[in-house]
Amino acid sequence: MNEIYSYLFIGIVVIGSLLAVVSALGILRLPDVYTRSHAASKTSTLAVSFVLIGTFLYFWVVKGHFNSRILLAIIFIFMTAPVAGHLISRAAYNTGVKLSNMTVRDDMKKARQASENKK
Repeated sequence: MNEIYSYLFIGIVVIGSLLAVVSALGILRLPDVYTRSHAASKTSTLAVSFVLIGTFLYFWVVKGHFNSRILLAIIFIFMTAPVAGHLISRAAYNTGVKLSNMTVRDDMKKARQASENKK
């Protein structure tokens, strides 16, 4: 039975690794800072979480070792990576980094103009 669990947890780690590859491809192929930041923060968060969950489950179920540090790392990554990606994108926008030519809508422009009109 432990062998079946081992293969299942290896599958979870492999899924996480494949998501990391998708994240890397997104960073390389997407047209501007904003979409690249989205790919980096969202997909890599999921990828790292899958790898850590697979590792946690392997050591807990197969080896009988409960490691709370891995759970803390998963929680920390879920809390910090998307927020960091958002802040990087917002800082890029506020410093004047241009949007891609394919961008259809700019909601921040409307909000920025409204806040400047209130001043």
